[in-house]
Amino acid sequence: MIIGVPKEIKSNENRVALTPGGAEMLKLNGHRVIVENNAGVGSGFDNEAYTKVGAEIIPTAAEVYAQAEMIMKVKEPIAPEYSLIREGQVLFTYFHFAASRELTEAMMKAKCVAIAYETVQKADGSLPLLIPMSEVAGRMAPQEGAKYLERTMGGRGVLLGGVPGTEPANVLVLGGGVVGTNAAKIAAGFGARVTIMDNNLYRLRYLDDVMPRNVITMMSTPSNIRKAAMEADLVIGAVLIAGAKAPRLITREMLKDMKRGSVLVDVSVDQGGCIETCKPTTHENPIYEIDGVVHYCVANMPGAVPFTSTIALTNATLPYAVQLANKGWITAVKENHELYLGLNTIGGHIVYDAVAHAFDLPYTNAQSLLN
Repeated sequence: MIIGVPKEIKSNENRVALTPGGAEMLKLNGHRVIVENNAGVGSGFDNEAYTKVGAEIIPTAAEVYAQAEMIMKVKEPIAPEYSLIREGQVLFTYFHFAASRELTEAMMKAKCVAIAYETVQKADGSLPLLIPMSEVAGRMAPQEGAKYLERTMGGRGVLLGGVPGTEPANVLVLGGGVVGTNAAKIAAGFGARVTIMDNNLYRLRYLDDVMPRNVITMMSTPSNIRKAAMEADLVIGAVLIAGAKAPRLITREMLKDMKRGSVLVDVSVDQGGCIETCKPTTHENPIYEIDGVVHYCVANMPGAVPFTSTIALTNATLPYAVQLANKGWITAVKENHELYLGLNTIGGHIVYDAVAHAFDLPYTNAQSLLN
């Protein structure tokens, strides 16, 4: 198979879908790997690192798309890339379709095979290709929140951990999954007073056992969220429903009761955000203010630490990419149910129910298209 790796063109996205080590593994399995010129530079991997392991450097994205049978990316395609995608071509990347009707309809029109990293799912319900980036984003969230709590950045002027004789900041983490757990861990490490909420009591019991003493757990209910948001200096949105839009837990009305200069970091922005006033921002222009509350809603947070993120992502995606390349996508998804659940569109049909439901579009069972 010919595997193509184009350069990411989303604003300030420095990650690349495949490390040179990943390219070497695909080559050892007998495949041809083509990489767009300088695609890896932002992550610290120059062209020579790829050619040393047998990958080929291709001058333009158009040529990569034209030749490749499978495209590996980090972020979803954006408008300049739509016309490059061919019918029947496999795209293996993060899509987060439920957050964008435009993207969904563009991939339907392209009639490609869209396999979304974020919906590949193991039998235990875990999302193996989302976990590494969730770990990165979760650990970055308190770091970014701490920065924008500084008065010079528009915040209240609060130090997360405080100092002797002062109170630490109050941090509210919404969601006890991978993002929330990592966010709470780092915020607690800073010395903040952390509340983590989830609607799963068994998860809260686990978190209560493993978290340090400056983390308390609380059931996620509207009344609990309202009360905790009023007291919070930093709120981190870390809610995920696989493949679907995130529920809105912080409403516009709640902002009026929050502290002036408090900070909201919505890691759920890729899935529409769990904060009603959330809208995607970029690393170049990361924040905006509503009702005196600072909003940080960067949609590709791990793109700010691309060396770490690219290695972590390739570690997770490569085994699945090898299966897709070795067996072809139809056989691979038939034999591996985890990959089957990654299917979102095939030949113009939506085959992931949550995406169809998000836009009231027709849903087609993927099995009917695999014969």
